[in-house]
Parts: sequence; structure tokens; C-alpha cells
Amino acid sequence: MQLQTIHGEAVAIPDDDRLVHLQFRRFAGCPVCNLHLRSFVRRHDELAAAGVREVVVFHSSDDELRTYAGDLPFAVVADPDKRLYVEYGVESSPRSLLNPRAWPGIVKAVVVAAVGVALRRQKLPPLKPSGGRLGLPADFLIASDGHTVASKHGTHANDHWSVDEVLHLATDTSRQMARVR
Repeated sequence: MQLQTIHGEAVAIPDDDRLVHLQFRRFAGCPVCNLHLRSFVRRHDELAAAGVREVVVFHSSDDELRTYAGDLPFAVVADPDKRLYVEYGVESSPRSLLNPRAWPGIVKAVVVAAVGVALRRQKLPPLKPSGGRLGLPADFLIASDGHTVASKHGTHANDHWSVDEVLHLATDTSRQMARVR
């Protein structure tokens, strides 16, 4: 499958040379998503060294994503019609925000976003995001042969793989592939 990033670059899934961590996030400017993705930005070199290519999908337009996520060092893909979300079984649900396990992450993300907005380091999240606020996150680790080696469908807005989990899965996958050869 060939996708196009918000900067007009082609990204292939699977990638012939690397594992692909395909992340489905909520909407452009989502405070929870932004906080989560910043952890991936901080450790981007580690992920690349482990043979992982990050590809992040949002249910927002290219223009919205260039405003809120245009500076990310990895592939960002707009899917405003949610075609990829449907293909990968990624859902929306009120439980994304109503699940009490999401609340600590939401509070932290909102505080961090409020400080960023107050200091003029980031833009205010959209009041009415395209695609709505109720999206659930999902993560997929896809091998170079195209099969999904691991996946996670989040049960609330803050339920996604950490960088450490992706690195662990990548290491395990690399070991398994080495044994097969």
C-alpha cells in the first residue's frame, strides 16, 4: 500500500527495509495525541536504530495536520474520510473520553497543552475537530513481508503503546526473524 504524507511524500507499507509502526491517532491538535507523539519525537533516533519506521495517521485534513503536526520527524498521513481506520478496524466511541483510566492522561495532556498555548509554543486545539473527539487509538507493527506482527486497539484515548513497548516488540521481532534465516 502506498500512502501520501501531509508533505506530499510517498510512504510504502510494508517497508522493504524496516518494521513499520503504524499509529492511528485521534484528531489534529489532540492534546493526548500530541503529548504521546512528543515521546516518540524525543526517542526517534532510538526507534530508527532499532529498524522501526514511524507512520502516524490522523482523521484530519492535510492542512489541519500541517498546522498541528507538520514538524514531526516521521511520516504523518491524513485520513479525513477514515478509510484506513475502517480497513484496520479502528473505532470511535464515547468510552475514549469516559473511561476513568483515560482521565489521568487527559488531565496531564490538557495541562501541558494549556502551558504550551500560554507560552505561545503551540496552538489551541480545535474546538470542533474534523472527525470528532471520540476516536480510539490503535497501533500496528508491520514486518517487511507485510504481515502484522503485533497490534493494539486502544480502549480509551490514552491507551496506546509506549516507545519502550515498540522497541521491545521490534527487538523480539528481529530476534524471531534472525532465527528463521
